[in-house]
Amino acid sequence: MAQIRDIMEKNVITIEHDKTVLDAARLISEKDISFLVIMKNNVPVGVLSESDFVKRLAANDKKASAVIISEIMSSNFRWVKPETELEDAIQKMLNNNIRRLVILDDNKLVGIITQTDLTGFLRDKLLVDKTIKNIQKN
Repeated sequence: MAQIRDIMEKNVITIEHDKTVLDAARLISEKDISFLVIMKNNVPVGVLSESDFVKRLAANDKKASAVIISEIMSSNFRWVKPETELEDAIQKMLNNNIRRLVILDDNKLVGIITQTDLTGFLRDKLLVDKTIKNIQKN
């Protein structure tokens, strides 16, 4: 099967760790995404998802403009290398109950992959495989 590099999203939206949660919320809204990679000195130090906003900001009745991203981000994020096999990435996502993986190459951010990316790839592969089998039958 394919490697992560074959289907990862290379255009990753990032934000610096010392910005406010309001800055992050505006970026998420503007880019119509649900996830940011948090950077410090060009190195990923965390991730911020919509669930982080709910669990660590809204549920604690905090004001977004008064909270720094590093206070609510998840610093224990999961990642894989670009050459990771898709099966291994899927297993890592299932084992950790997560929907996204950061892709690092020598600690440098090179992409992300989401459940949606994987689902789309696998759907297309199944359709191609089915089409090939139908052609071979005829």
